[in-house]
Amino acid sequence: MKSVIIPILATIMFFSNNSEAETIDLGAPIPKVQAVLDSGQTINLASENTKGFTLVYFYPKANTPGCTKQACSLRDSYEVLLEKGVTIYGVSKDSIKSQTSFKEKYSLPFPLVADSESEVINAFGVPKKLGFASRQAFLFKDGVLVWRDLAASTSKQAEDVLTYLDSVASSSQ
Repeated sequence: MKSVIIPILATIMFFSNNSEAETIDLGAPIPKVQAVLDSGQTINLASENTKGFTLVYFYPKANTPGCTKQACSLRDSYEVLLEKGVTIYGVSKDSIKSQTSFKEKYSLPFPLVADSESEVINAFGVPKKLGFASRQAFLFKDGVLVWRDLAASTSKQAEDVLTYLDSVASSSQ
């Protein structure tokens, strides 16, 4: 009996919320972390995104139904988001090859981060479930976190971001 329980407990502990950091708070700077893009290029998210809005959204797995809806929501509103000065990065644990395939298949106009070692996921404090990143989104303005969605939508991801941006625009008038 003991020989069965220990492996089961170890598996549960491994696949449960195994994030290494707490989720970043509003007002926090964008984490200084290296990100490998679907193109193979490595960037530092903090130094590359000091001006304007930067949306970093996380999804569990490329080419799955919910993740595809989330990405396509942002793709379909990309021009409007771009007009509002938003730079977008999608992040999952998928390989560069998987991210490239996903991007090409759905004509995604923004870079995808291949975070196979969970460096970006951990830097943002995104929880993992069954080893995959939870669906979350973080919006920065001039490198500072101004909005976050810790239970991000699939098909309404862009709508949620645009609602926030519209509320900020109307309150500053």
